[in-house]
Amino acid sequence: MSRKIKLIWDFRGPASAKTAEHHEIHLKEFIVMEKLPLNITGFSIINDMHAIAFMVVTDEYMIAVRDALKPHRGELYG
Repeated sequence: MSRKIKLIWDFRGPASAKTAEHHEIHLKEFIVMEKLPLNITGFSIINDMHAIAFMVVTDEYMIAVRDALKPHRGELYG
């Protein structure tokens, strides 16, 4: 069974929450376009000046998605 990896994009500043929320829309579009097997995405507000958008991929797709979308960081999911 493949590991699941959470790819994370950080957004900072007063508009970070709206930016992260909007970025998630593009992540969902990418999943559909590339026909990826997982469709776990989301955004989270860390505080009023920091928010994240994320997408979960398996090991098999991590390198291709990382190279295409340039996340800021990643961590194991689950």
